[in-house]
Amino acid sequence: MKQNLNGVYIIWLRDVRKFFRDKPRMIGATVQPALYLLILGTGLSRSAPAAGLQSSSSGPGYLHFIFPGILAMTLLFTSVFSAISIVWDREVGFLKEVMVAPISRWSVAMGKTLGGSTVSMFQGCLMLVFAPIIHLNLSMAAILKLIPAMFFISFILSAMGIVIASRMKSMQGFTLITNFIMLPMFFLSGAMFSTQNLPLWMDRLTRLDPLTYGVEILRIITIGNSRYSMLYSINILALFGLFMLIFAIRGFAKTE
Repeated sequence: MKQNLNGVYIIWLRDVRKFFRDKPRMIGATVQPALYLLILGTGLSRSAPAAGLQSSSSGPGYLHFIFPGILAMTLLFTSVFSAISIVWDREVGFLKEVMVAPISRWSVAMGKTLGGSTVSMFQGCLMLVFAPIIHLNLSMAAILKLIPAMFFISFILSAMGIVIASRMKSMQGFTLITNFIMLPMFFLSGAMFSTQNLPLWMDRLTRLDPLTYGVEILRIITIGNSRYSMLYSINILALFGLFMLIFAIRGFAKTE
């Protein structure tokens, strides 16, 4: 058991160190959501109200509304794309060395999931610096709630990314599949618009989107505005995450 826990720690530490040493990656992962928030958000706030929020001349109402959605987008893209290291490790032969190490396959999956979720949570924390820019006052209590919430959401999304990566043979295939999955997840999550009063077909899709409930959790903490309760959203995400973690472990068990 101690060997497996050491394996989890080493794999987690490797991913975290790689992230902190890759400054362009940190910058790039922050700039993209910042552009959505400051440029797209400001533009949309001037053209139409969202979720019944009345915007002032500077449009802070809509910017406040989409801020949790932009946080969720940051967590989604960072978590899922952190799993690309699995495909890279397979191509260079490092993954085979990990697989022959005297540790269980579950510890490999858990270490990668924890590494991806830690990196994603830190990236989400970097996005919090934009809250004062849009005049969103986050109390210390709200920030202390956001950090574990972001880790929880990131853990589930990282497990989903590992499920995909463990079955991919090339980085091109991984990028194609993840974009095919992540873009609909983001657009249907209610990150940029309210999920209320949608057409029936679209409402059904938003309910099936796990990121919807991640956005709801973040929105409750930041602005207190939500469609679903905190407990309901946590339960749905936890159930989805459990399935993703099981499939992630099984994916590593079948990895050559």
